[in-house]
Amino acid sequence: MSLESKKLFNIIILGVSFMFIFTAFQTCGNIAQTVITNLNNTDFHGSGYTSMSIIYGVFSASNLISPSVVAVVGPQLSMVVSGIFYSLYIAVFIQPTTWAFYTASVFIGIAAAVLWTAQGNCLTVNSNENTIGRNSGVFWALLQSSLFFGNLYIYFAWQGKTHISESDRRTVFIALTVISLVGTVLFFLIRKQEDTKPPGEEDSANEILGEGSVTSYINFHYYVFTEKSIKLSFTKEILLLSVTTAYTGLELTFFSGVYGTCIGAVNRFGSEEKSLIGLSGIFIGVGEILGGGFFGLLSKNNRFGRNPVVMLGIVVHFIAFYLIFFNMPNDAPIAPMEGTDDVAYMIPSKEVAIFCSFLLGLGDSCFNTQLLSILGFLYSEDSAPAFAIFKFVQSICAAVAYFYSNYFLLQWQLLIMVVVGFFGTITFFVVEWEAAAALVARGSDYSSI
Repeated sequence: MSLESKKLFNIIILGVSFMFIFTAFQTCGNIAQTVITNLNNTDFHGSGYTSMSIIYGVFSASNLISPSVVAVVGPQLSMVVSGIFYSLYIAVFIQPTTWAFYTASVFIGIAAAVLWTAQGNCLTVNSNENTIGRNSGVFWALLQSSLFFGNLYIYFAWQGKTHISESDRRTVFIALTVISLVGTVLFFLIRKQEDTKPPGEEDSANEILGEGSVTSYINFHYYVFTEKSIKLSFTKEILLLSVTTAYTGLELTFFSGVYGTCIGAVNRFGSEEKSLIGLSGIFIGVGEILGGGFFGLLSKNNRFGRNPVVMLGIVVHFIAFYLIFFNMPNDAPIAPMEGTDDVAYMIPSKEVAIFCSFLLGLGDSCFNTQLLSILGFLYSEDSAPAFAIFKFVQSICAAVAYFYSNYFLLQWQLLIMVVVGFFGTITFFVVEWEAAAALVARGSDYSSI
C-alpha cells in the first residue's frame, strides 16, 4: 500500500470512528432533556440543558491546554482516552444519579477539547495542500452521517410511545454506549505517520527547550499557543467574526438540544411525539450533509465569494425561526413530564416541524462552511490559534445558550438568535468585503478565495 493510500485509509478510519462516537453522543444530546424530564419523579434532579452548558463551558476553557496534552500524549492515544470518557458519559443514563451526571459532564468537556485537537492534528498529518480539501470532505461526510443512524433508531424504537419507561431508557443507552465504545476501539486502527516539519524547525525547538523535557515542552507549546491566540483575539477581523461565531454557538444549542425537546413535549403530535425527535435529528443531518457537500463543491468555482452563502444561511434560518414560532407552543422547551397542550398561532404540524429541522441543518452548514473557509484563508499561516479562538467563542456561547434554555420561553430564545444572527451576518460581510478588496489590490482573482 502506497503512502497516499495509507493516509487516505487513516482519514476514513478517523471519520468512521467519529461517526460511531457521535452517533451515540449526538443522539444522547438530542434526547437527553426528554429522558430526564421522565425521571423527575425519582431521586434524580439533573437537567440536560445544565449538563450541556457545563460540557461546553469546560470545553471552551480546556482548549487552552488540549494542544499540549495532544503534543505530549500523541493524537491516537488522546482520541482513545477521550472516546472512553464519551462512552462513560452516555453510560451514566443507564442508571442515572445527579452527582455522576454532572461529574461526567465536566470530564467530557475536557475530553471534547482533547478529541477535537487530536482530530485536527491527525487530519493535518495525513494530508497535504493537494489532499486537504478531499480529506476534509470525506471526514465531514462521515461525521455528519452520525445524525442519521442514532436518530433513525430512536424514531423506530420510540414509535407510539408517549412516556419513556425505565426499560426503554436502559435499552437505548446501553446500545449507544456500545456504539461509542466501538468507535473508540477503531482509533487503534489508525497507522502512525511522521509529522513532517520544515528543516530546522525541530532543531530550533530543541534549542529553546534545552533537554526537551516534557514539562519544558508543555510550557513552550502553551506559551506560543496562548500568545498567538491572545494577539489574534484583538485583531479587527477576529473581533468581527466572533459575532458570527457566537451565532453558530447559539443555533448549535437550539438545533442539537432544544428543538428536539420542543418536539417531544407537544402533546398534539399524539403517539408520535417522542419518535419525531429521532426523525427531526435525521432531517437536521440531511440539511447538514446536503449543505456541506454542495457548498464545499461550490467553493471551488464561486466567483461571488462567501457572502451569498452566508446570506442564504441567515434567510433559511429566519424562515425556520418564523415557522417554529408559529408552530410550537411557547412553553415547549421547559414543559413538564406531561408535555404541553398549548397551541401557538397554528395547530402544531408534524410536517412543518420536520421541515424546520431540515432548514436548521441547512442554515448551520452555510455558516460553518464559510466561517471555516474564511478563517483558513485569512490565517493560513496561523490556523491553529485562529481555529482555537473560533472553537472557544462558539463553545462559550453554546454553554450560555444551554444555561438560559432552562428558563427562557421559546419566543425569547428565537428572538436572541434573530438579533445575534442579524449582526453576525453583517460583521461577516464586512470581513469578506475587506478580504476581497485586499485580494484585488494584490492583483489576484476574487474567485480564488
